[in-house]
Amino acid sequence: MNALSLILQAGVVARGVLAVLLFFSLVSWTLIFLKFRVLGRADRQDERFLKLFREGRQLSGIYEDARRLPQSPLAALFREGYRELSYMLKGNPGAGGQPGAEPAAKPMELPPDELLTRISRTLRHASLREVSGLERSLIFLATTGNITPFIGLFGTVWGIMDAFHSIGMTGSANLGAVAPGIAEALITTAAGLAVAIPGVIAYNYFLNRIKSAATRMDLFGLEFLGTAERIVHRAGRG
Repeated sequence: MNALSLILQAGVVARGVLAVLLFFSLVSWTLIFLKFRVLGRADRQDERFLKLFREGRQLSGIYEDARRLPQSPLAALFREGYRELSYMLKGNPGAGGQPGAEPAAKPMELPPDELLTRISRTLRHASLREVSGLERSLIFLATTGNITPFIGLFGTVWGIMDAFHSIGMTGSANLGAVAPGIAEALITTAAGLAVAIPGVIAYNYFLNRIKSAATRMDLFGLEFLGTAERIVHRAGRG
Protein backbone atom coordinates (compact mmCIF):
# COMPACT_ATOMS: atom_id res chain seq x y z
CA MET A 1 0.00 0.00 0.00
CA ASN A 2 1.68 3.22 -1.14
CA ALA A 3 1.32 6.74 0.24
CA LEU A 4 -1.11 7.85 -2.47
CA SER A 5 -3.51 5.01 -1.79
CA LEU A 6 -3.31 5.72 1.94
CA ILE A 7 -4.19 9.37 1.32
CA LEU A 8 -7.10 8.42 -0.92
CA GLN A 9 -8.40 6.03 1.72
CA ALA A 10 -7.82 8.41 4.64
CA GLY A 11 -10.61 9.49 6.91
CA VAL A 12 -12.27 12.88 6.98
CA VAL A 13 -9.99 14.30 9.70
CA ALA A 14 -6.79 13.10 8.01
CA ARG A 15 -7.91 14.54 4.69
CA GLY A 16 -8.75 17.83 6.37
CA VAL A 17 -5.29 17.94 7.97
CA LEU A 18 -3.63 17.16 4.64
CA ALA A 19 -5.71 19.85 2.91
CA VAL A 20 -4.59 22.44 5.47
CA LEU A 21 -0.97 21.37 5.06
CA LEU A 22 -1.32 21.58 1.27
CA PHE A 23 -2.58 25.15 1.62
CA PHE A 24 0.41 26.11 3.78
CA SER A 25 2.77 24.42 1.36
CA LEU A 26 1.40 26.17 -1.75
CA VAL A 27 1.41 29.60 -0.11
CA SER A 28 4.88 29.06 1.36
CA TRP A 29 6.46 28.06 -1.95
CA THR A 30 4.75 30.96 -3.71
CA LEU A 31 6.18 33.37 -1.13
CA ILE A 32 9.61 31.77 -1.38
CA PHE A 33 9.80 32.28 -5.16
CA LEU A 34 8.43 35.84 -4.90
CA LYS A 35 10.86 36.73 -2.10
CA PHE A 36 13.78 35.37 -4.14
CA ARG A 37 12.78 37.70 -6.96
CA VAL A 38 12.29 40.74 -4.73
CA LEU A 39 15.57 40.36 -2.85
CA GLY A 40 17.51 39.54 -5.99
CA ARG A 41 16.16 42.64 -7.73
CA ALA A 42 16.90 44.77 -4.66
CA ASP A 43 20.51 43.53 -4.53
CA ARG A 44 21.09 44.19 -8.21
CA GLN A 45 19.62 47.69 -8.07
CA ASP A 46 21.60 48.46 -4.90
CA GLU A 47 24.80 47.56 -6.72
CA ARG A 48 23.85 49.83 -9.62
CA PHE A 49 23.01 52.69 -7.28
CA LEU A 50 26.23 52.40 -5.26
CA LYS A 51 28.22 52.53 -8.47
CA LEU A 52 26.38 55.70 -9.49
CA PHE A 53 26.70 57.27 -6.06
CA ARG A 54 30.44 56.68 -5.86
CA GLU A 55 31.22 58.04 -9.30
CA GLY A 56 31.58 61.49 -7.75
CA ARG A 57 28.74 63.08 -9.70
CA GLN A 58 26.52 65.87 -8.46
CA LEU A 59 23.75 64.84 -6.11
CA SER A 60 21.12 66.20 -8.46
CA GLY A 61 22.12 63.75 -11.18
CA ILE A 62 22.25 60.89 -8.69
CA TYR A 63 18.77 61.85 -7.47
CA GLU A 64 17.36 61.53 -10.99
CA ASP A 65 19.03 58.14 -11.43
CA ALA A 66 17.79 56.99 -8.03
CA ARG A 67 14.20 57.65 -9.09
CA ARG A 68 14.68 55.04 -11.82
CA LEU A 69 15.65 52.35 -9.30
CA PRO A 70 12.38 51.78 -7.40
CA GLN A 71 13.42 48.38 -6.00
CA SER A 72 16.67 49.62 -4.46
CA PRO A 73 16.51 50.28 -0.70
CA LEU A 74 19.68 52.38 -0.93
CA ALA A 75 18.17 54.55 -3.65
CA ALA A 76 15.10 55.05 -1.45
CA LEU A 77 17.33 56.13 1.46
CA PHE A 78 19.17 58.53 -0.79
CA ARG A 79 15.97 60.09 -2.11
CA GLU A 80 14.65 60.66 1.42
CA GLY A 81 17.95 62.07 2.67
CA TYR A 82 18.42 64.26 -0.37
CA ARG A 83 14.93 65.72 -0.13
CA GLU A 84 15.45 66.52 3.55
CA LEU A 85 18.83 68.10 2.83
CA SER A 86 17.40 70.14 -0.03
CA TYR A 87 14.48 71.31 2.08
CA MET A 88 16.72 72.49 4.91
CA LEU A 89 19.00 74.30 2.49
CA LYS A 90 16.06 75.98 0.74
CA GLY A 91 16.41 73.86 -2.36
CA ASN A 92 13.46 71.57 -1.69
CA PRO A 93 12.66 69.57 -4.87
CA GLY A 94 9.03 69.43 -3.83
CA ALA A 95 8.66 73.15 -3.16
CA GLY A 96 8.61 74.76 -6.54
CA GLY A 97 12.02 73.86 -7.93
CA GLN A 98 12.82 71.16 -10.41
CA PRO A 99 13.01 67.69 -8.89
CA GLY A 100 16.60 66.86 -8.12
CA ALA A 101 17.79 70.46 -7.91
CA GLU A 102 21.22 70.66 -6.30
CA PRO A 103 21.00 71.72 -2.64
CA ALA A 104 21.80 75.40 -2.55
CA ALA A 105 24.46 76.62 -0.15
CA LYS A 106 22.29 79.32 1.44
CA PRO A 107 22.36 80.64 4.99
CA MET A 108 20.83 78.12 7.38
CA GLU A 109 18.11 78.78 9.91
CA LEU A 110 19.21 75.95 12.23
CA PRO A 111 22.63 74.98 13.65
CA PRO A 112 24.55 72.45 11.53
CA ASP A 113 24.41 69.79 14.25
CA GLU A 114 20.63 70.00 14.43
CA LEU A 115 20.33 69.80 10.67
CA LEU A 116 22.53 66.71 10.57
CA THR A 117 20.49 65.15 13.36
CA ARG A 118 17.32 65.68 11.36
CA ILE A 119 18.92 64.12 8.27
CA SER A 120 20.11 61.17 10.33
CA ARG A 121 16.61 60.71 11.73
CA THR A 122 15.16 60.83 8.21
CA LEU A 123 17.62 58.21 7.00
CA ARG A 124 16.86 55.99 9.98
CA HIS A 125 13.14 56.25 9.38
CA ALA A 126 13.59 55.40 5.69
CA SER A 127 15.85 52.47 6.58
CA LEU A 128 13.29 51.01 8.98
CA ARG A 129 10.57 51.39 6.37
CA GLU A 130 12.64 49.60 3.74
CA VAL A 131 13.57 46.77 6.11
CA SER A 132 9.91 46.40 7.04
CA GLY A 133 9.05 46.13 3.36
CA LEU A 134 11.67 43.46 2.78
CA GLU A 135 10.42 41.49 5.79
CA ARG A 136 6.84 41.53 4.53
CA SER A 137 5.31 38.02 4.39
CA LEU A 138 8.22 36.44 6.26
CA ILE A 139 5.89 36.01 9.22
CA PHE A 140 3.91 33.47 7.19
CA LEU A 141 7.02 31.38 6.60
CA ALA A 142 7.84 31.52 10.31
CA THR A 143 4.28 30.53 11.17
CA THR A 144 4.41 27.68 8.69
CA GLY A 145 7.62 26.34 10.20
CA ASN A 146 6.22 26.58 13.72
CA ILE A 147 2.72 25.19 13.44
CA THR A 148 2.62 22.71 10.54
CA PRO A 149 4.48 19.96 12.48
CA PHE A 150 1.83 20.24 15.19
CA ILE A 151 -0.97 20.16 12.61
CA GLY A 152 0.54 16.97 11.23
CA LEU A 153 0.95 15.59 14.74
CA PHE A 154 -2.72 16.29 15.42
CA GLY A 155 -3.61 14.16 12.41
CA THR A 156 -1.31 11.42 13.67
CA VAL A 157 -2.78 11.42 17.17
CA TRP A 158 -6.29 11.38 15.77
CA GLY A 159 -5.44 8.51 13.44
CA ILE A 160 -3.89 6.45 16.25
CA MET A 161 -6.93 7.08 18.42
CA ASP A 162 -9.11 5.89 15.56
CA ALA A 163 -6.94 2.77 15.13
CA PHE A 164 -7.25 1.89 18.82
CA HIS A 165 -10.97 2.51 18.65
CA SER A 166 -11.16 0.02 15.77
CA ILE A 167 -9.19 -2.50 17.84
CA GLY A 168 -11.68 -2.10 20.66
CA MET A 169 -14.62 -2.50 18.33
CA THR A 170 -13.30 -5.59 16.51
CA GLY A 171 -11.37 -7.16 19.36
CA SER A 172 -8.47 -7.86 16.99
CA ALA A 173 -5.02 -6.38 17.64
CA ASN A 174 -2.97 -8.19 15.00
CA LEU A 175 -0.50 -6.19 12.93
CA GLY A 176 -2.41 -6.63 9.71
CA ALA A 177 -5.46 -5.02 11.25
CA VAL A 178 -3.79 -1.95 12.71
CA ALA A 179 -0.90 -1.33 10.29
CA PRO A 180 -2.93 0.50 7.60
CA GLY A 181 -4.49 2.83 10.17
CA ILE A 182 -1.15 3.59 11.84
CA ALA A 183 0.52 4.17 8.46
CA GLU A 184 -2.29 6.52 7.47
CA ALA A 185 -1.87 8.43 10.73
CA LEU A 186 1.90 8.77 10.35
CA ILE A 187 1.53 10.21 6.86
CA THR A 188 0.16 13.43 8.37
CA THR A 189 3.29 13.81 10.52
CA ALA A 190 5.50 13.29 7.47
CA ALA A 191 3.43 15.82 5.53
CA GLY A 192 3.70 18.34 8.37
CA LEU A 193 7.49 18.01 8.42
CA ALA A 194 7.67 18.21 4.62
CA VAL A 195 5.85 21.55 4.77
CA ALA A 196 7.68 22.92 7.81
CA ILE A 197 11.29 22.19 6.85
CA PRO A 198 11.38 24.28 3.62
CA GLY A 199 9.56 27.08 5.45
CA VAL A 200 12.12 27.18 8.26
CA ILE A 201 15.08 27.01 5.87
CA ALA A 202 13.65 29.76 3.66
CA TYR A 203 12.80 31.96 6.67
CA ASN A 204 16.33 31.76 8.08
CA TYR A 205 17.88 32.31 4.65
CA PHE A 206 15.75 35.35 3.85
CA LEU A 207 16.22 36.77 7.34
CA ASN A 208 19.98 36.58 6.92
CA ARG A 209 19.79 38.32 3.54
CA ILE A 210 17.57 41.06 4.97
CA LYS A 211 20.01 41.58 7.85
CA SER A 212 22.78 42.01 5.28
CA ALA A 213 20.62 44.53 3.42
CA ALA A 214 19.94 46.38 6.69
CA THR A 215 23.67 46.54 7.42
CA ARG A 216 24.25 47.85 3.89
CA MET A 217 21.64 50.55 4.51
CA ASP A 218 23.25 51.56 7.80
CA LEU A 219 26.65 51.87 6.16
CA PHE A 220 25.23 53.87 3.28
CA GLY A 221 23.40 56.12 5.75
CA LEU A 222 26.73 56.96 7.39
CA GLU A 223 28.27 57.57 3.98
CA PHE A 224 25.45 59.90 2.92
CA LEU A 225 25.57 61.66 6.29
CA GLY A 226 29.24 62.39 5.70
CA THR A 227 28.39 63.93 2.34
CA ALA A 228 25.56 65.94 3.90
CA GLU A 229 27.90 67.16 6.65
CA ARG A 230 30.30 68.60 4.10
CA ILE A 231 27.47 70.36 2.27
CA VAL A 232 25.96 71.73 5.49
CA HIS A 233 29.29 73.04 6.75
CA ARG A 234 29.97 74.64 3.41
CA ALA A 235 26.56 76.30 3.57
CA GLY A 236 27.28 77.45 7.13
CA ARG A 237 30.47 79.13 6.04
CA GLY A 238 28.52 80.87 3.27
